[in-house]
Amino acid sequence: MVFFNINFQYNSGMKIAVLISGGVDSSVALKLLKEQGHDVTAYYLKIWLEDELEFLGDCPWEDDLSYVRQICEKDDIPLKIVPLQKEYFQTVVKYTISEVKAGRTPNPDVMCNNNIKFGLFFDKINIKKYDKVATGHYAQIIEKNKRFFLKKTPDPIKDQTYFLSNLKQSQLKKLIFPIGHLAKNEVRKLAQKFDLPNKSRKDSQGICFLGKVKYSEFIRHYLGEKKGDIINFDTKEKMGEHEGFWYYTIGQRKGIGIGGIKDSTGKPFYVVDKDSKKNIIYVSNKYHDQKRDTLEVSNFNWFAGTPPIADPAEAVAKKTLNVKLRHGEHEYKAKISFPSKSRAKLKLDSPDQGIAAGQFVAFYDGNICLGSAVISK
Repeated sequence: MVFFNINFQYNSGMKIAVLISGGVDSSVALKLLKEQGHDVTAYYLKIWLEDELEFLGDCPWEDDLSYVRQICEKDDIPLKIVPLQKEYFQTVVKYTISEVKAGRTPNPDVMCNNNIKFGLFFDKINIKKYDKVATGHYAQIIEKNKRFFLKKTPDPIKDQTYFLSNLKQSQLKKLIFPIGHLAKNEVRKLAQKFDLPNKSRKDSQGICFLGKVKYSEFIRHYLGEKKGDIINFDTKEKMGEHEGFWYYTIGQRKGIGIGGIKDSTGKPFYVVDKDSKKNIIYVSNKYHDQKRDTLEVSNFNWFAGTPPIADPAEAVAKKTLNVKLRHGEHEYKAKISFPSKSRAKLKLDSPDQGIAAGQFVAFYDGNICLGSAVISK
């Protein structure tokens, strides 16, 4: 396949809105665009959690904004703060709570990109006024036959195409990622070269909207506690109690709440299933004996507009693609077949012990991200 990589085709003098967070990556992206001669405006998104749940823990937004202001003032870059607390709650937060309550595994970072950073933010700033919107994401935008795709960054650990795999064409065509062709160590070197005030700042970890707040505390605030049984999946024996199925994920081993109980084999127990209606957690110490290598997906988002096979309606139609089940460098080869146009079955080349309904799956052909789907079962 021959693609046109638009990351290296910036015409100087473009009017660009740059989303800046206070971290090193977005700061370097802003500086690079400024040095290339573009007309840049920095935007800082203020989201709901920073005000509403700050009692749960320290939120870094004041530190973030301090760094952002220093960088913008030094280079005389206009800075605008966009409050999106209410919008964030109505989209990303409600989605997260709803998915957890239904026993599924949400991905708020994917939804944040879709609905906030490249959704409502576009509306807030009147996107037509700008040629492009830039961020510090580790990804690249490529074009083929007037369709836009994602390409992996050279840094496999930092690559963020998974989190961007559900974006639409209308969003991709407006985006540029100035550091997408760089590895993290190269970005750090640029931060030192530019003498940025946050050049030595550590990367943020965890879900984008939580800051330093623990995910369990966030869930506890909205869903509370509800005692239920922990059941041995194999023997149906009750092994203990929990405070709500929503605190547990498929494949979890630590913190299950059964006091490190092991049988004569000495194998630890893992969470293998959840019953959201009965509030039951099922555990097993035969978890790794089970072949967890098949899954069903739906809600497709193909960047090309159609699946990468001739006729997805044919049950016999199959193709092998690489897939990511979560952010990170690990991929599986998967045979994909389409029992119908609206769903597909994936057969992985090796088991994954953390497959759970609600997770996003990103599809790849080599370094090219083709889109995504959601695990239905």
